[in-house]
Amino acid sequence: MEAAGCGFSDVLEVTAYIVDPADFAAFNEIYQKYFTEPYPARATLVSNLLGFKVEVEAIARKP
Repeated sequence: MEAAGCGFSDVLEVTAYIVDPADFAAFNEIYQKYFTEPYPARATLVSNLLGFKVEVEAIARKP
C-alpha cells in the first residue's frame, strides 16, 4: 500500500483469516490499533492456513 501512496485510512474492506477462534479478541485489539472509526467493512473467518496463524487481505482506494 505504501508503494502505491496509500495508508490504513484508505482501506475500504478487510478479509481476515485466523486459525483459532480463541484468537479473535487479540486480533480485534490489534486491528483497532491500525484502523479507526468508521472501520472498513470486515469479514473474519476461521480457516486452516497451513503454517500461519493469521492472513489479512485488504482493498484500498488510491487517493
